[in-house]
Amino acid sequence: MRKLPIIAIDGPAGSGKSTAARNLARALGFRFLDTGAMYRAVTWKAIRDGVDLNDPEALVRLTRGTRLRLEPVDGGTRVFVDGADVSDAIRSEAVSRQVYHVAGCAGCRALIVGMQREFAAGGGVVAEGRDIGTVVFPDAEVKFFLQADARERAGRRVAQLAQRGERADLHAVMRDIAMRDRRDSERELSPLKQAPDAIVVDTTDNSEEQTLRALVEVVTKKAMGMKNDEA
Repeated sequence: MRKLPIIAIDGPAGSGKSTAARNLARALGFRFLDTGAMYRAVTWKAIRDGVDLNDPEALVRLTRGTRLRLEPVDGGTRVFVDGADVSDAIRSEAVSRQVYHVAGCAGCRALIVGMQREFAAGGGVVAEGRDIGTVVFPDAEVKFFLQADARERAGRRVAQLAQRGERADLHAVMRDIAMRDRRDSERELSPLKQAPDAIVVDTTDNSEEQTLRALVEVVTKKAMGMKNDEA
């Protein structure tokens, strides 16, 4: 029996990749892998424990000693660190501003990427992040790269924070997003970039349903092509 495919969705912060990946996984009956949540979880623990975020060796020790678990639930994924549910805590602005330390740590990435590949063993996974189609799953059967206008992306982030009772200034969030884009794109280790075989989807003016329809259409065509190749 043919292994179920892995679908990779990459893109910058606020491009809608998490929502799109979650919706696509639900539509296909696949598992959803939120890779960014794993880096956030380690960052959250480092902040809580007072670990020096500028000390790569300390971060690697922390990552190696952390039990990360992703638990699929209706509407998303719950994230557990050493048995504690930190799904909401890791979405704070404090974590968002500091997560680049863990994301840019080679030792941490090696450990976390190993966890991601173990999670996806057997396929049937929609994974989202910034290096999924280029580094984590370069052989993924379907790859997408989502993008959106910077102001729209910032507006989405402000709305997310408001839902959690956090207030944020739109222009300040735009500056933070621009800084994250530069860090993600210019870092030497697993930079954010579009895979050559990824399909670009601009979500600026799309509703969640419109983006989902666009992704499902591509996946359906790919699946039909693979069936024809096997015939």
